[in-house]
Amino acid sequence: MCTGDPARRSGNEYIFQMLTMQNVEMLNSMGVRKIVTQCPHCFNTLTNEYPQLGGHYEVVHHSQLLEWLIDQGRLDMEGARLEERIVYHDSCYLGRHNGIYDEPRAVAKSVPGLNLIEIEPNCRERGFCCGAGGGHLWTEESRGRRINHLRTEQFLETGADTVGVSCPYCLQMFDEGMGSVDGAEGKGAKDLLEILDESLG
Repeated sequence: MCTGDPARRSGNEYIFQMLTMQNVEMLNSMGVRKIVTQCPHCFNTLTNEYPQLGGHYEVVHHSQLLEWLIDQGRLDMEGARLEERIVYHDSCYLGRHNGIYDEPRAVAKSVPGLNLIEIEPNCRERGFCCGAGGGHLWTEESRGRRINHLRTEQFLETGADTVGVSCPYCLQMFDEGMGSVDGAEGKGAKDLLEILDESLG
């Protein structure tokens, strides 16, 4: 079941506790010790909040797993190539909340031909939110401009072709931003796994 992150972030603690207790009971009964997740929101919840309710697991984000597979030579990168200028966007729950900055960049840098560009100064510890955190994926801003439109404009200013992400929330917010902000024609957003897969043909 869902880890409960959206429920907790949007203020429904009861649903969060219910989901967590059901998940912990199931995972513990199966003897689960390690969990790989593609979602930084799930990563954060499983790592930092599940232990409070009896869920003690080693949690690995898929960018960490990919970096390890490449580093250990278990993912064959021979013949990989992608001629593309890519900006990497730091997900809040992967970066600022959990300090994971290097592994996703190492995955991108492992692809021959790929030119990795940073969104200066809004990267790494000073990363700029995509606008979906805190339950905002399901709500609309009531004041000012949409955060994902501002972030999309920051990406476009770099001149890169693609924004690489490691989060399904960020991917959705950038997709919407690309369709709403002027000058985004021909640009796109991709998960790191998609970029890696594309490079391997």
